[in-house]
Amino acid sequence: MRRPNILLTGTPGVGKTTLGKELAAKTNLVYVNVGDLAKEGQLYEGYDEEYECPVLDEDRVIDELEDKMTDGGIIVDYHSCDFFPERWFNIVFVLRTENSFLYDRLESRGYRGKKLQDNIQCEIFQTIYEEAMSSYKEEIVYQLPSNTPDDMERNLDQIIQWTEQWIKDNN
Repeated sequence: MRRPNILLTGTPGVGKTTLGKELAAKTNLVYVNVGDLAKEGQLYEGYDEEYECPVLDEDRVIDELEDKMTDGGIIVDYHSCDFFPERWFNIVFVLRTENSFLYDRLESRGYRGKKLQDNIQCEIFQTIYEEAMSSYKEEIVYQLPSNTPDDMERNLDQIIQWTEQWIKDNN
């Protein structure tokens, strides 16, 4: 049975991981957090002193995921999306969070100074959404609000319905 590949993307702190894990549990799709994958496989090409974080080796990430993505049934979670091959995804969801919620979430994760401000600006200027729109066909890119637990439940229900319909239509 063919199953879709889904990309969950958005600024750090918008709820990708929470939604992705719940979605995987309810759909039997496989959840892949790119940050965790990179950490486990040391898929880095350096360290960014300014942001105090490793720099992802995008080519190695793609090599690591290629076979899984070809098989289908994968939910990919990452805060950037322009380096993934367009052919990988059947749908792309960009999670969006109002700045007041996002600021508190990022601050609670220990984000400070430039890293905190740049991530808030990224959300204000819709950077990830624009990246998704320029990297994938417009008709497969959707924005979803992700401010409250109710938003998360609605998003989960909507994506489950989409997934069920995709499976019916493609098998």
